[in-house]
Amino acid sequence: WCVFFTGCPFLVATGHKSCCCDGTLLVLSSVSDYFAAMFTSDVREAKQEEVKMEGVDPDALWVLVQYAYTGRVELREDTIECILSVSCLLQLQSVVQACCNFLIKQLHPSNCLGIRSYADTQSCTHLHHTAHSYTMEKFVEVVKGQEFLLLPLEEMDRLLSSDDMNVPDEETVVTALLSWVRHDVSTRQPHLPSLLAHIRLPLLQAQFLADLECNPLLRDSVESQRLLMEGMKYHLLPHRRPLLQSPRTRPRKSTVGAMFAVGGMDATKGATSIEQYCLRRDAWSQVAVLSGRRLQFGVCVLDRRLYVVGGRDGLKTLNTVECYDPDGGSWSVMTPMSTHRHGLGVTVLEGPMYAVGGHDGWSYLSTVERWDPQARQWSFIASMATPRSTVGVAVLSGKLYAVGGRDGSSCLRSVECFDPHTNRWSCCAPMAKRRGGVGVATWNGFLYAIGGHDAPASSLASRLSDCVERYDPQTDAWTAVAPMSVSRDAVGVCLLGDRLYAVGGYDGTVYLNTVEAYDPQTNEWTQLGFHPVY
Repeated sequence: WCVFFTGCPFLVATGHKSCCCDGTLLVLSSVSDYFAAMFTSDVREAKQEEVKMEGVDPDALWVLVQYAYTGRVELREDTIECILSVSCLLQLQSVVQACCNFLIKQLHPSNCLGIRSYADTQSCTHLHHTAHSYTMEKFVEVVKGQEFLLLPLEEMDRLLSSDDMNVPDEETVVTALLSWVRHDVSTRQPHLPSLLAHIRLPLLQAQFLADLECNPLLRDSVESQRLLMEGMKYHLLPHRRPLLQSPRTRPRKSTVGAMFAVGGMDATKGATSIEQYCLRRDAWSQVAVLSGRRLQFGVCVLDRRLYVVGGRDGLKTLNTVECYDPDGGSWSVMTPMSTHRHGLGVTVLEGPMYAVGGHDGWSYLSTVERWDPQARQWSFIASMATPRSTVGVAVLSGKLYAVGGRDGSSCLRSVECFDPHTNRWSCCAPMAKRRGGVGVATWNGFLYAIGGHDAPASSLASRLSDCVERYDPQTDAWTAVAPMSVSRDAVGVCLLGDRLYAVGGYDGTVYLNTVEAYDPQTNEWTQLGFHPVY
């Protein structure tokens, strides 16, 4: 405990430290809201000659008394926690901030959990948030340390329930959990079923899931086996996955990959930037630049590389193909297509890449080319029944779908489906609305047609669409679902995790940098933060 003599300029701390400074209480009151309230208000302590402060570290208090006079404080690893604790008590905000900044600089996978816990006890919100974010970012390294093995049950439960941990796959999380349980089996094993409920078991590899069933820590628990069986059903009954959705089928943000926004139109010209969206950080960053201007091109991912196909450069229609490697940050020029195409659709089906329809600068195209990544060459396959430019394409259940587009006279409602094993196109049920410039993506056995336009080029703005339709290949039928918040023509659409993202597009007045996400399970759209470049 510490003693203050309010009637004279002495401060005594448990006989261990003492200072004799004129005006000590006045100086302390000027820098500390705690002392200001104690000695300038009508409270009991202000009228006492002696004030005791229990549980205050005298060495830390001495350092802070010196700070009150000098405005300087020395922070060291061996004293930082004591100084921060007393600073929080005395409401010395400038010292609290300095201590928090010091600890932030000391963050390491071996100590971040301890700093996070300590920040929580001291109600240091910014430090706690920073330490937590660091823990999530470095999770794979954090789980190798002693602090992780010593985590209390409540903290482990909180960690496992987070979507924000940076892990390559869910197997990493399971392995970490089992290591934590083995560190104190008798105490922790009874809690394993409740912790296992936070694991995305349906998203584990089937073999890994089967091995867990025989794990000694899990095999005798009825609840653990029930959860494992839930995961197995997800693998064994893929056609029933829409009915098996739960919090455990929602992937963690780091395991869903990244979304790229490639080129497009801005307010004055064709954009050449490539931006990457990180779901876990909810942030966009520019990662590359196209070698030249391209509009109305196709884009897809094949073997972890981004392919930019065809388009037009403002003067002519292109047949060129470029390939970007996000891991190496390098571009490669690939074999060009046989046909110049803009307004084409591009996707990947069972290995090869397909370039579908488009316009060659003279006419609307029904032809389709296939790129063989092994032979590194393009070849023609069966043509579609209808020419289609600004067509939407996607792959579902081993088949390629060509949705809507323009045929030269009008926008199209029709949909065609290609089977690579028979090299044949077949007609599917048409959409309710005609759509050119439609965005297409698939989720959980359904195909979604999003946005687009239904108008001649001369009056495009008057017939833009915010509506969304869902196609069920089992019933060959389309159903209207929740519309977007705004109309979007030439919208970019992709699946990221368990959400469909609509990126950019044209609303009839301006080119958009907004993004919204659709949750198929709730049938709701949510606005995201702005996409940095139009």
